[in-house]
Amino acid sequence: MSERLSLLQSNAADYARTALACIDREYPHLPMIYAVEPGPYPQHRDQHPAFFGSLDWHSAVEMHWVLVRLLRLAEAALPPSSASTVREALGAHLTPSNLEREAEFFASGIGRTRERPYGWGWLLTLAHELSLWSGDADGRAWAAAVRPLADVLTANLLGWLPAQTYPVRGGLHPNSAFGLLRSYDWAAASDGELRAAIDDAVRRWYLADTDYPAHYEPSGSDFLSPALAEAELVARVLPADEFAAWFGRFLPGAASSEPAVLFAPVTVSDPSDGQLAHLAGLNLSRAWSMVAVASALPAASPAAGALTASAAVHAEAGLPYVVGGDYMVEHWLAAYAVGYLTA
Repeated sequence: MSERLSLLQSNAADYARTALACIDREYPHLPMIYAVEPGPYPQHRDQHPAFFGSLDWHSAVEMHWVLVRLLRLAEAALPPSSASTVREALGAHLTPSNLEREAEFFASGIGRTRERPYGWGWLLTLAHELSLWSGDADGRAWAAAVRPLADVLTANLLGWLPAQTYPVRGGLHPNSAFGLLRSYDWAAASDGELRAAIDDAVRRWYLADTDYPAHYEPSGSDFLSPALAEAELVARVLPADEFAAWFGRFLPGAASSEPAVLFAPVTVSDPSDGQLAHLAGLNLSRAWSMVAVASALPAASPAAGALTASAAVHAEAGLPYVVGGDYMVEHWLAAYAVGYLTA
């Protein structure tokens, strides 16, 4: 952990600069539009005055989380002028009126299903991060502003989970395990009903899984590992001894770093291609999940050692892509770097 925090401090200024540039960059963007009649489309920034940057809504939320987490955990590593600029930018975005408009969008119509569950989970990750920062005046103000949107998305999740009979197991945004994983800390700390609903879904969806076919990972544009996201989420729900037994059945080869394709970093052939760029994120999301799963296993277990070693190798492959590269990577990857480095 100390080595990862040292890396975070070394890179904090670059990560903050990248995230700042992204949250204010309105174009290019992928607007959330559902046309039901002829006429002009609503402008993306009018619908999403807080989270209009970073190509798409969920990436904008991720980058706001990056900035808040850097301020909360590593503000001393930022130049004073940079920290001040970050606070000014967050203050301009996370206003009560902006967040009220965001909440209105997701409370009705097509907004009740858009960005589900990935974007919803990241917003609840942001809300939880702010709730941990109650000793800072800005943090308290932004937490209060974000709360109405967090409440709307909590209600949306509570309405959706009982009807979701089967999990989505792919390596992209619809992945059920990752969306709930990103929602879990908020639920555990702030909403017992949501935590119970997530726990129920995990038990329905995943507890019978054995000998998971992780040798089929990855698909060509994955940025998540379905196997590792599931394992990390189950670790949140089960007691430690039950999780260790479940994991031994789920990935029985983990102690021997098998399957090899799960324990070896992936190749990023073209980071300027929006889909192939996802693979840079896969290296970091794997590293993040591996650290979390290893920490949930007995410290001396061979599986924990294999996961910890593989996490370091994956991070070494993924971290060079976070800054200084193509926008198709830069508009979101810092979230996965900061997640890994602060896990």
